[in-house]
Amino acid sequence: MTQAQYDQCLEAWTEREATAEAMIPLIGRLYRENNVVTSIYGRGLVNRSVISLLKSHRFARQIDDNELSVHDTFPVIKALLDLDLGPASIDLGRLVNKFRAAGGDDLDSFLRDELAEVIGKKGARREGRDVVLYGFGRIGRLLARIMVEKTGAGDGLRLRAIVVRKGAANDLAKRASLLRRDSVHGSFQGTITIDEESNTLTANGNVIQVIYASDPSSVVYTQYGIKDAIVVDNTGVWRDEAGLSQHLKCPGASQVVLTAPGKGDLKNIVHGINHAAITPEDKIISAASCTTNAIVPVLKAINDKYGIENGHVETVHSYTNDQNLIDNFHKGNRRGRSAALNMVITETGAAKAVAKALPELEGKLSGNAIRVPTPNVSMAILNLNLKSSTNRDEVNDYLRHMALHSDLHKQIDFTNSLEVVSTDFVGSRHAGVVDAEATICNDNRVILYVWYDNEFGYSCQVVRILEDLANVNPPAFPSKG
Repeated sequence: MTQAQYDQCLEAWTEREATAEAMIPLIGRLYRENNVVTSIYGRGLVNRSVISLLKSHRFARQIDDNELSVHDTFPVIKALLDLDLGPASIDLGRLVNKFRAAGGDDLDSFLRDELAEVIGKKGARREGRDVVLYGFGRIGRLLARIMVEKTGAGDGLRLRAIVVRKGAANDLAKRASLLRRDSVHGSFQGTITIDEESNTLTANGNVIQVIYASDPSSVVYTQYGIKDAIVVDNTGVWRDEAGLSQHLKCPGASQVVLTAPGKGDLKNIVHGINHAAITPEDKIISAASCTTNAIVPVLKAINDKYGIENGHVETVHSYTNDQNLIDNFHKGNRRGRSAALNMVITETGAAKAVAKALPELEGKLSGNAIRVPTPNVSMAILNLNLKSSTNRDEVNDYLRHMALHSDLHKQIDFTNSLEVVSTDFVGSRHAGVVDAEATICNDNRVILYVWYDNEFGYSCQVVRILEDLANVNPPAFPSKG
């Protein structure tokens, strides 16, 4: 490489950095002033660094074979600010892709046609909805992070309180510390302050009441100004209607979401699949399990195109808090052995739970699980016998299309790198990520490998359910077609 080539490459990089840097305040203005959330193929752009923006653009090459340039998105961002948009969710990657497919001639006309539903509606406000987290463990704290991140103008989900059992004299400081620092997901992006007198945490301007209670019966949410709240039960203590109904007796609470598989007749919702089944009359619903959320979207995509005769789901799952750090008594089979030292065969109800979201697959799948010594990110191996034959390239192309163009693009992600490993998917906001390089296909038999962040990806699915329940989902663009 000559000196001139070296200088040219570095100059091109610094110029891209400068363009990304110029985008940051524009993205922030769209978010704060218009309640417009921007992303690139599902990767959010709000409150991101210059390097993070550039990496999000580069990721696009895994989706449509072309690296998205900041020179493609910067003109779009500037044009959006001139349209006085109302609340919306806009995926710049898909929008630019659609603009190119339409000829890429007149950006202003294209945007005015594509976004007509929200143009000129700046200042339009939705009525936000109060949310209470009952329990503040792994999922509870990640839900808190996501809701605080998505606060915007405050007319979406409003995290008003958490309910926990008091564990120590300095309980409030310890809760704040666990929210502030996370060994897997890193530091909280923002500031957290504590008010011991009022028993509150303030995270990025969100005042969160900490309520101490041993059970729901003693909680009165209205005394904290909380009304019509959705209570998210993260404890897993109650999984049926009778147990979860206790929350509905608390003044100020009106609906309950369980972050675990529900028992009995409770609706188990996998967002993107059967969330349309939620009705205003539903008082208690389940967000199913992380594994069910990871596999159902991919199973639906495959079943819709090829038909599934039968199959087996094997989950390679990170250890969880219900296992022992070192060998000790546990009521579950094998789970008493050290989670940090062993692979542990255990059961999973995910295969049977699929039928609650996809009744057409009832009785067609078996399942098992292996807990492994990693703290987060799991994998589902789908070994399927199809009704029609196919080949590896066709299956991968189809799933890539589903990740890009279908209604399941928030649930299904796609990677075709030979070098990815589990830690590369920490923080994934999708329910599952298809590893195309691992796909095996022989006539009508296909084996798919689906990565999933069993903590964060699942929490994002729960938040999508909450946004539907609260009716605070902004319209998403670009539209299909």
